[in-house]
Amino acid sequence: ELTPAQLQVLSKARVLVLNDVGLEFWADDAVSAANNPDLIVVDTSQGLAILGGDAGESSGNPHIWLDPINAIHQVEKIRDALIQADPDGAEVYRANAERYIGELKALDQEIRNRVATFSSKKFIAFHPAWVYFAQRYGLEQAAVVETTPGKEPSPAEIAEIVKTARAIGAKAIFAEPQFSPKAAEVIAAESGAEVLFLNPLGEPPDFSYLDTMRYNVGEMEKALK
Repeated sequence: ELTPAQLQVLSKARVLVLNDVGLEFWADDAVSAANNPDLIVVDTSQGLAILGGDAGESSGNPHIWLDPINAIHQVEKIRDALIQADPDGAEVYRANAERYIGELKALDQEIRNRVATFSSKKFIAFHPAWVYFAQRYGLEQAAVVETTPGKEPSPAEIAEIVKTARAIGAKAIFAEPQFSPKAAEVIAAESGAEVLFLNPLGEPPDFSYLDTMRYNVGEMEKALK
């Protein structure tokens, strides 16, 4: 949840960009507490087809940004909010958005070309972050290590995932750097696979979306090509 210092920033902000789909569960209370009537709040998920989430995601699966075509939609939403907040800068915002959307379209085509070389389309993820990506590029999430991040699977669930991993000939079990890989390591050891890391968020300080997505496709290539 927001710290007092972050709430102070929000009280003076002109635009608040949300992924939404329940990801920023604190947003409504924070916006109310910020008491900033001029704040423009943009929900970048609005207009997208939202896939079902797990038991802890009543609003649906929030990982919309991991599909670059969805990311284009989000860029457009951000552009429009910035223009609303600062009409004098409209030309700059449109030009920057157009340039970045061009880069996202190129990324989408690059991913399509690389996925086309995969010999396997099924993978085992750490948690259900990659369903939008999988749907876009014809892949299949065969199983997940943790249905809810931070809640380790039971022995019975591990046995079931190991069974799935063997059935699909999984070369790798994907973990995520934000969480302990312990359960993934157990499953990998039992199924004869290795542990590789997919990163849905990127690394500080720059959080480059393009670099992060290329890294993730590279890790998938190691397991699926």
